[in-house]
Amino acid sequence: MGRRVERSEEDWRRELDAEQYRVLRGKGTEAPFTGKHYKTRDAGTYVCAGCGKELFVSEDKFDSGCGWPSFSRPMDQVEERRDLSHGMDRTEVLCPDCGGHLGHVFEDGPRPTGLRYCINSASLKFKKRE
Repeated sequence: MGRRVERSEEDWRRELDAEQYRVLRGKGTEAPFTGKHYKTRDAGTYVCAGCGKELFVSEDKFDSGCGWPSFSRPMDQVEERRDLSHGMDRTEVLCPDCGGHLGHVFEDGPRPTGLRYCINSASLKFKKRE
């Protein structure tokens, strides 16, 4: 897919804050309705907090009511993997460049894709469009 960003766990811990590390490297999930990008409405681009890969644009963001930033599609291909953790069968979404855990994708989104990329704010940084 993309270029593979390789870092030691020590480097990841040094470069990410505790919550970013827990989510991106430990496959954690932030509490719903608490993430800093949940209510962001500005125009811009959401990039991976781990490596800076451009992932989503504001035009594809929508309010799904689930408590996490939701997007109808990624800018480019993301990595997807079956996730059977926590007694559920879901599709995990990962950054194609650094392999960081972003969230999950569900098939209950708006048209035209019908997809809802449910993404942790901690896995994203926002670049506001000027």
